[in-house]
Amino acid sequence: MEAQTDEDAFFIRSVYDQALSHGQAYPWLYHLTTDIGGRLAGSPQAAAAVEYTRQMLDTMGLDTVYLQACEVPRWVRGNPEVVRVAQSAMGSFDLKATALGNSVGTGPDGIAAEIVEVKSFDELDALGARGSVKGKIVFFNREMDPNQINTFAAYGGAVDQRVYGASKAAKHGALAVLVRSMTNRRDDIPHTGSTVYEDGVKQIPAVAISTNDSDKLSRLLKMQAVRVYIQTNCAMLTPVTSYNVIGEIRGSEYPDELILVGGHLDSWDTGQGAHDDGSGCVQSMDVLFLLKSLGYKPKRTIRCVLFMNEENGLAGGKAYWAASNAASEYHMAAIESDRGGFTPQGFSADGHADVLQAKYRQLTTWLPLLEPYGLHFSTGGSGADISGLKDQKGLLLGFVPDSQRYFDFHHTHTDRIEAVNRRELQLGSAAMASLVYLLDKYGLE
Repeated sequence: MEAQTDEDAFFIRSVYDQALSHGQAYPWLYHLTTDIGGRLAGSPQAAAAVEYTRQMLDTMGLDTVYLQACEVPRWVRGNPEVVRVAQSAMGSFDLKATALGNSVGTGPDGIAAEIVEVKSFDELDALGARGSVKGKIVFFNREMDPNQINTFAAYGGAVDQRVYGASKAAKHGALAVLVRSMTNRRDDIPHTGSTVYEDGVKQIPAVAISTNDSDKLSRLLKMQAVRVYIQTNCAMLTPVTSYNVIGEIRGSEYPDELILVGGHLDSWDTGQGAHDDGSGCVQSMDVLFLLKSLGYKPKRTIRCVLFMNEENGLAGGKAYWAASNAASEYHMAAIESDRGGFTPQGFSADGHADVLQAKYRQLTTWLPLLEPYGLHFSTGGSGADISGLKDQKGLLLGFVPDSQRYFDFHHTHTDRIEAVNRRELQLGSAAMASLVYLLDKYGLE
């Protein structure tokens, strides 16, 4: 075992050396973000990203590269949004705003109404029961908890108002909703993201406003009634066919045991999708590049999957799960990178309750090899695009970089290549490739 450990330590060091000196994640990301840009599912940019990443995987000399079709929604934003405080103690002024993904538009005449502020669904229901919501615009203003060290936990504690707020407000007769942007940062940048309409409930427009404007609006409401005008031009068009992009190195001994690495290729249209999730895609591609360039011959099949439509539908993930389960595939492990391209901190493990504890114990035996690179393991969530593989009873892993600045950029126009540090990005590729190497060499019982 000591000889194996020495051999493993040497190989992992070579992975890091290769990633930092010759890794391809950053050059690929530069093209994906700068030359292609935001890649909303169904858009021409998403189609260009599919073709570009397929070509890059083809150049590696993999055993298989192919596209997997999926039907995706085609939501378009239209002309820039207008959200204007039309009547208040401070007069009239515009708010920094962005329509939420999947939202209906207001129509050309817009919507004007008084604002009612709430911070919870219980508060909304109480006001609605008194008739205080009908004919109003509901303003959801619950902050992400600043005391949460894990910013994803803070996000999880606030994002329900963005996702479900429109339908919940519509049940009480609201005309539209404004939602505080999902970030701890105080700035003038609105954050988009998906909203989900409940079947059978009237669909009303949903718009996010910046945190600074949320605070300003809340202060004004404490002084007097505030009337707001909203005009948006977004619409849901006919669904179109898009694709997951898949490349793999076939295993020499256990080809039917799969190790997946992946991220989602689509992004929001407001920025370039650099951290979310161009970084995860190019890191996953880089895993295959690094292992190939080091001459590593895997025992198990290593598969890179670039999923389409995670942001506003999860169509790519669902298509992948359906095909995989229909083929009775076994994903021994799946690693998703969808938390940005920041400094690696480790991996979060998830899986079927019947097997998670035993597989996690085995995972932690590799800590002495990974801790020198600042990597640790924890249990928790893995990722949306691999979540449907849980019943295969493999190990699901989420790549965990430092999260403190992720929600500064998440779903905004500032999620651009300039926000990504090349060294941090390549360290993420190395971390993922190192874990894939250990998973492949030793397997999981």
